[in-house]
Amino acid sequence: MKYSTVKKYGEDRFEEKKSLFIGYVKRVTTEDEAKEFVAQIKNKHKDATHNCYAYVVGQNMGIQRYSDDGEPQGTAGIPILEVIKKSDITDCAVVVTRYFGGVLLGAGGLVRAYTKGASIGIKAAGIVEKLMGVRLTITIDYDLLGKIQYLFGQNNWHIEDTEYTEQVKIYTLCELEQAEIIKSQVIEVTNGKVNIVEDEKGIYFKEGFRLFKDIEG
Repeated sequence: MKYSTVKKYGEDRFEEKKSLFIGYVKRVTTEDEAKEFVAQIKNKHKDATHNCYAYVVGQNMGIQRYSDDGEPQGTAGIPILEVIKKSDITDCAVVVTRYFGGVLLGAGGLVRAYTKGASIGIKAAGIVEKLMGVRLTITIDYDLLGKIQYLFGQNNWHIEDTEYTEQVKIYTLCELEQAEIIKSQVIEVTNGKVNIVEDEKGIYFKEGFRLFKDIEG
């Protein structure tokens, strides 16, 4: 399991020929959550001309829905959906609210505007990877600490915490598929003088070289 989603709630806006467009983005895990988010934005902007949306849910993007909400067919919902798909993200709901400014944009103008609304919303939210991870606890003698720190630095593996007692305990969160590589290299540089324990296996978010149990900006 490994795919990308949005990091946090995102919101941005712009004006196009006197019409105001506001892009809203939220990470969701179910279709019910996506529907609830759409309903919240619609309730917030009851006076808006349109609240168009699209969402994609599921690891394999299995659930895809969209709505033009009164705009000409194909000018709003599908463009928003295409932005989500081209960003290669899932578990994401996007609503673009429009307050009509009195100037018609035409079909092409609407497509461009709703595409921009979705794009700036997703940019504000940011993108992260969602994957299976595990915590490793590495216990070593003090004289081996430098070797482990160097090994981790060379491979861009992040050390979450270091505990100093009778021995040194190093804690790291890593991708599940990397765990065996890390363990084998740690065993090699310490000549086997190490104890490694795996725990807290589950779903994590990855940003840069670091994993997080949950992530919000």
